[in-house]
Amino acid sequence: MTDSRFFRRENGTYDTVCLQIDGVQTHARATDTVAAALLAFGPAPTRTTGISQSPRTPFCMMGACFDCLVTIDGRPNQQACMITVQDGMCITHQAGFRPLEEPHDG
Repeated sequence: MTDSRFFRRENGTYDTVCLQIDGVQTHARATDTVAAALLAFGPAPTRTTGISQSPRTPFCMMGACFDCLVTIDGRPNQQACMITVQDGMCITHQAGFRPLEEPHDG
C-alpha cells in the first residue's frame, strides 16, 4: 500500500470526530468532508465501477463527478465530497453497480 497523496497544512488545532472506515476506527477533523477524511485515511478507492471494476476516488471535490460515492451509515450512493463527517459515522466503500432504490407509492 502506498501513502496517501492527500496533504494537509498543519497549522492550528482542530476538533476531531471518531468514525469508522470499512470497519477501521479512525479520526477526522470535525470540519472535513467525508471525501477529505477518506483521502487522509489512505489511497484506497472510494468505489469501483460496475462492469470493469475500475477504481474511483474523489476527483472534483464539488459534487459534479460522482466518483466519490460511498455508503454512509448503511445508506448507499452518498456523495462523500458533499457531506461533513459526524462523530460515530460508519463509511464503507461501494463495489460495482449502485443499487437502485425501489419506487415509492404516493
